[in-house]
Amino acid sequence: MPTMAGVPASALSTAAVPAAIVAVDGLVKDYGAVHAVRGISFAVRRNEILGFLGPNGAGKTTTIRCLLDLLRPTAGRVEVFGLDTGRDGVAIRARLTYLPGELRLPERQTAAELVAGLGRLRGGFDPVRREELAARLELDLARPMRNLSSGNRRKVALLLAFLWPVELLVLDEPTGGLDPLMQREFLRLVREARARGATILLSSHVLSEVQRVADRVVVLRAGLVVADGTVDELRRRVSQRVEVWFSGTAPAAALDTVPGLADRESEGRRFTATLTGPIGPLLRVLAAHDVESMLIEEPDLEEAVLGLYEEAAP
Repeated sequence: MPTMAGVPASALSTAAVPAAIVAVDGLVKDYGAVHAVRGISFAVRRNEILGFLGPNGAGKTTTIRCLLDLLRPTAGRVEVFGLDTGRDGVAIRARLTYLPGELRLPERQTAAELVAGLGRLRGGFDPVRREELAARLELDLARPMRNLSSGNRRKVALLLAFLWPVELLVLDEPTGGLDPLMQREFLRLVREARARGATILLSSHVLSEVQRVADRVVVLRAGLVVADGTVDELRRRVSQRVEVWFSGTAPAAALDTVPGLADRESEGRRFTATLTGPIGPLLRVLAAHDVESMLIEEPDLEEAVLGLYEEAAP
């Protein structure tokens, strides 16, 4: 069964919530001679959707388990809601939902029975909300878990994740096995949770969905943070392909003065290059010439993150 914790809206804490819902400071986690996490620091701000990225073995799941107090750090400090995870783990887990990447659901129960059982542990749930989520996820609550496909099992987990209104959602590879339509519905649920005041830590290999929903991204590689910034900031680190058509011959000499241009090619009226950095200097040069058309290919988050993986490879 997935490890999930939550409380009904009436039981949400009224205590002051710090600006950083999650604060990780110098976290180290070793498994004997294996250094899974090597002194990382980052924060998840209140009401933020943070994309938590990295290749397999980067240390993402280990970090998540440390902030849930499912693992104890070798060194460093982790706080959630301003509370120390080692001392206040039970109180922290009562205010969040955790959806793990690996699901273990009870084979003989139906989804309805699982929801009812967890509801008794949590002090109840809203049956109208349950039916709404089941309809949106196209999930039959009456079928035993053993008869469900991997995608439908994932839908059960998503229903449980979004059923209770909690302060923090920790989602580890939440859309594995879902078709594109359900992935889109998942993103709607994430945005709605944030609109209600929740903070979301989203760990995913589906970089396109992170690009569409995340406010900020933290990238791990080999147990280290190799990037921390907005999606746009990360995308700007990647070269853009530029293609310009002029009315006359391309002004190669003038274009050579533009900083950040590389791989320049001039052929008659056509000029191509890659651009790293701001586009303003290029536009100022182009404004002095008769341009017929221009194409700039915006880099996406996947290009930026894959480049970071390669740069930081041991």
